[in-house]
Amino acid sequence: MRVLVTGATGFAGSHLVAHLRAAGDEVFGLLREPEVGQAWPFVPLVGDLLDVESLHTAVSTAQPDIVYHLAGQADVGLSWKKPFLTMSLNAGGTANLLDAVVSWGRPRVVAVTSADMYGPLPIDAMPINGLSQPNPHHPYAVSKVAASDLLRIYARRYELPIIEARPFNHIGPHQALGFVVPDFASQIAAIALKQKPPKMQVGNLDAERDFTDVRDVVRAYRLLADKGRAGETYLICSGSPVPIHYLLNALADMAQVTLDIEYDPARMRPSDTPTLYGSYDKIRRDVGWRPEIHLRQSLGDALDEWLAKLGGETAHG
Repeated sequence: MRVLVTGATGFAGSHLVAHLRAAGDEVFGLLREPEVGQAWPFVPLVGDLLDVESLHTAVSTAQPDIVYHLAGQADVGLSWKKPFLTMSLNAGGTANLLDAVVSWGRPRVVAVTSADMYGPLPIDAMPINGLSQPNPHHPYAVSKVAASDLLRIYARRYELPIIEARPFNHIGPHQALGFVVPDFASQIAAIALKQKPPKMQVGNLDAERDFTDVRDVVRAYRLLADKGRAGETYLICSGSPVPIHYLLNALADMAQVTLDIEYDPARMRPSDTPTLYGSYDKIRRDVGWRPEIHLRQSLGDALDEWLAKLGGETAHG
């Protein structure tokens, strides 16, 4: 298969590229500004979500059988600071890409939105499923709702075989700082290596979220491209809520450190949804996917990565 991946250098995108190549696909990746002399694990194509002409050129060059659309602005905090940019990239960029795809042909499109669009829901509304209605409560979530609406109307108007993937929180190796697992793992690795005192300031550790390993997530994307039903939306999740304090305690246990926890009022967000998790029944039924990588392995791999980055040995229990 010839495939085009937007967001190919991002957290999930880099894992997807590796998975696609291992499956034998010919992978083209969209880059805004490729570095001269850089060796990429895909065929680099210049393109910007805000420059529709560059997307037309990229799509016509790749001639893809499948387009995986992962690119966008994914930082919730930044979406409050730059709401226009967030809407432009996530909604406008999706419209531009679909315009380019329509002009070239009818490849299958796997477009990634986000379970963040569901926002605060009562516990009796869990698990989130295909009947759950979006309730966005920040600009990032609004941008993903808009992108989802665009997918639906483009699929209907142009008969595009589009599949929407809505992942919940995904974790694993190579995730950037600014997300809970790398933030915890980096600090605990530094503590284990005696590079900082065992004191950690934390926010709300009681919130429960649904975590899936990124390698399971990208496996789901390819299965959806192969077997998913066009026009459908699929939730990608573990199906189980995990309290944030479990992540912290598990990482500390693996690193064999004792932490001095301080609750920082500045990090507490009273608007946090207490519990949020989904059901993967639909994707299991349609394409045979279920999560396979245990949460403890995901955490251990993230910790190992930070121990290696900070100069330690990669050993955990």
